[in-house]
Amino acid sequence: MAIAVNVLCASAQDMDTPVTQVARNMMPGWNLGNTLEAGSNANNFTNNGGLGAETSWQGTKTTKEVIDYVRSLGFKSVRIPCAWVMGHITNAMQMTIDPQWMARVKEVVDLCIDDGLYVVLNDHWDGGWVERSFEDTSNSTVTLNCERMKKLWTQIANEFRDYDEHLIFAGLNEPAVGNAAQMAALLRYEQAFIDAVRATGGNNTRRILVVQGPSTDIDRTVELMNTMPTDVVDGRLMVEVHYYSPWNFALRTGADGSEVWDRNAYYWGEENHVAGSIHNSTWGEEDYMLAQLQKMKTKFVDNGIPVVLGEYGANWRYANGSGEDQTKHDASVRLFYKLFNQWCIEMGMVPMAWCINYMGRPTMTLVNRTSRTVYCTPAMEGIRDALVATSIEQPEAARNGAFADDKTYTLSGIRVADDDLRHGIYIRDGKKIAVK
Repeated sequence: MAIAVNVLCASAQDMDTPVTQVARNMMPGWNLGNTLEAGSNANNFTNNGGLGAETSWQGTKTTKEVIDYVRSLGFKSVRIPCAWVMGHITNAMQMTIDPQWMARVKEVVDLCIDDGLYVVLNDHWDGGWVERSFEDTSNSTVTLNCERMKKLWTQIANEFRDYDEHLIFAGLNEPAVGNAAQMAALLRYEQAFIDAVRATGGNNTRRILVVQGPSTDIDRTVELMNTMPTDVVDGRLMVEVHYYSPWNFALRTGADGSEVWDRNAYYWGEENHVAGSIHNSTWGEEDYMLAQLQKMKTKFVDNGIPVVLGEYGANWRYANGSGEDQTKHDASVRLFYKLFNQWCIEMGMVPMAWCINYMGRPTMTLVNRTSRTVYCTPAMEGIRDALVATSIEQPEAARNGAFADDKTYTLSGIRVADDDLRHGIYIRDGKKIAVK
């Protein structure tokens, strides 16, 4: 198979690109969200998840066509959130990964790498087996979990040991860490992850590895992550944080995951405020975003450690249900994505958009994987604006002028489904059309 030949011909020389250059090669990135990390924590340490877990939180199986489309939009890397313990373990004592699940994960990784994309493969929420373990930082608990982590990552690393620099491992996702004792435990887990991968040899001796800041929160990471785990090679680590601020603009506002109307901020960025509205953002706007990213640049990037913004996003909402201005909300989403990507790229950090394949609102879905079209046009246009501002390579349709006659595109060359069209100017049949 061509995929296997391309991937397995990697040599040690393929692993020598400086980590800062690899980071630049990965900009911008996209998440295959709600897919290989899906399932139920009731299945922890069992094999009850099965291959069907891939479509349990969203309905589209990952195919070559899906990944091809993601690449055509200008993304250079794919983060693959993945569950292992949560439903894919055949022997809990040995942490044995179901071989069928491993094979499916490998298929998806190969689809991305065969398209020239970088891949970040992690151990995600995974039923919380480590993510929510930090209330107990006793030596016995941390030691047990470190042994489990070594067994898990030894298997993953062995499976992919000959892959080249396009494959990157990330040990965790969002470890719930908020104090020094928990930070010490996190460093032990990250050390176990690094040691396990390096011990498998092959290209894993120099593979780039990503370690997570406490709670992947910028302020906690700057405050608490004052020591990096050790590595037998220099310059092969990245640090990961996430960004969903301000919370009432980016996320759902109810503690139960629901929407609370009078807490929602629809309008972000001073130029997008609506006079007198209770839905204007009151914090976390341009100056805040820039300052937060600058903190990570100063502490890590300026010291030769690239930063991966492994998840970021803002919910796209219906803002006109209460008679408010949908145009201003769409402009807010576009500006949020533009500035976040632009500033990350300019500072040498990798922005990776969260995307869940849910077509409804509120949502952080950029791509409708079933129709292979853009769903949230404002967000994708914002990313496109950032690529232009930073001179990153253009999306494929715009780059090649390849506007199919029977398809509809934005002026930036991004294809959208006809039922996703909102007011604005589009291109169809080589002509501009106005949707009112």
